Amino acid sequence: MTILIDDAVWPAHGRLWAHLVSDASLDELHAFARSHDIPPRAFDLDHYDVPADSIDRLVAGGAVHVTGHELVRRLIASGLRVTARERRGR
Repeated sequence: MTILIDDAVWPAHGRLWAHLVSDASLDELHAFARSHDIPPRAFDLDHYDVPADSIDRLVAGGAVHVTGHELVRRLIASGLRVTARERRGR
């Protein structure tokens, strides 16, 4: 099981944001987030949105920095990916 983080390229609220995911378990993802003081409100169905300035700290804490393409590929392979269609249905 691995926690993955991509590059911060998503602009919102005057900042750039990255995605934090697990390649195996939402329980693992939530535990990692709690242990690194990421607030529950940052969770968006299959990932946490995290600000660019937290990437180095999260990598030092055990997250693996990957490209956005690799992150999505591994999230899909894990079966945890929530599709755009599923997001619209919520």
